[in-house]
Amino acid sequence: MSSKEKLKDYQEKRDFRRTPEPAAGAGKAADRPIFVVQKHAARHLHYDFRLEVEGVLKSWAVPKGPSTDPKEKRLAVPTEDHPLEYADFEGVIPEGEYGAGTVLVWDTGPYRNLTEKKGKPVPMEEAVTHGHVKVWLEGKKLKGGYALTRFRTGKDEAWLLVKADDEEADARRNPVNTEPESVLSGRTIEDIEAAAKKGGY
Repeated sequence: MSSKEKLKDYQEKRDFRRTPEPAAGAGKAADRPIFVVQKHAARHLHYDFRLEVEGVLKSWAVPKGPSTDPKEKRLAVPTEDHPLEYADFEGVIPEGEYGAGTVLVWDTGPYRNLTEKKGKPVPMEEAVTHGHVKVWLEGKKLKGGYALTRFRTGKDEAWLLVKADDEEADARRNPVNTEPESVLSGRTIEDIEAAAKKGGY
């Protein structure tokens, strides 16, 4: 399936004459695949966890946000694929539009695919299809191994996002609460909302 086909849901859910979100274009893959976590103050505050896979950002909504504690299992609900251009999107999606609310880039960086089966590497797209993904994140806030595992299929498909018990694990940290700012602009959700009211993003 081409990137254009994968992004059909994304395109159809949005009116790009109203929302500042990027339309799917010719976003180029970086030398190394990236991950991004976007804080999204919509009707319910959540964090969107995205992994670059075969030309798109595979995406999951994580209500409580990622944890650095391996004992914490965080619900992750899959959402539509997003274009690569979305990785640095910050702004306010207007009322009446899909996902209305304020978005900031909470963390981002390159990642490595660690998914294996019987000692052999599993390509990312295949790993997502099979419902078990292991990655090594190299972000500013999140580092080390994380696993995404599907535990429910069908209409109410759901996954768990769990930190690996490695040298980057830290049960004492709570970055979702203590580090609210954007890693791109240093702004908070409130800063972005204030800028939007003044006519900027």
